[in-house]
Amino acid sequence: MSTITNFQTIDPFLDIVDDDAHAQNYIRMLLRRVFWEIAETGLLRLNIRIQQRNGRKTLTTVQGLPVEYDQKRILKVLKKDFACNGTIVKDGEMGDVIQLQGDQRIKVMEFLTSQLPIQKKLVKIHGF
Repeated sequence: MSTITNFQTIDPFLDIVDDDAHAQNYIRMLLRRVFWEIAETGLLRLNIRIQQRNGRKTLTTVQGLPVEYDQKRILKVLKKDFACNGTIVKDGEMGDVIQLQGDQRIKVMEFLTSQLPIQKKLVKIHGF
């Protein structure tokens, strides 16, 4: 008969410590990447997302605008140019998020890259 090696004794706490160290290294790696992006570019990636509401209704969210820009004035111009309604939502994790009615992803990206000194490579469009 063959020997079965699956019945070796395993210390369950040893595995947890190894996984915890691996998780801490992963978190450190992510933090280095984020702070490297901030140090190199001066700002984080700008995220433009779309969320499905009821039926064909959608919301466009813009997250990650630098603090130095007045988001209320940007929102006012976006609402007027795109003929849609919008608001600024204060989120604990994401900071201030601009919400616009409708699918405005491409228009918002073109506006932000043409009117503000934001590079296209820093803008990430998510959705569909």
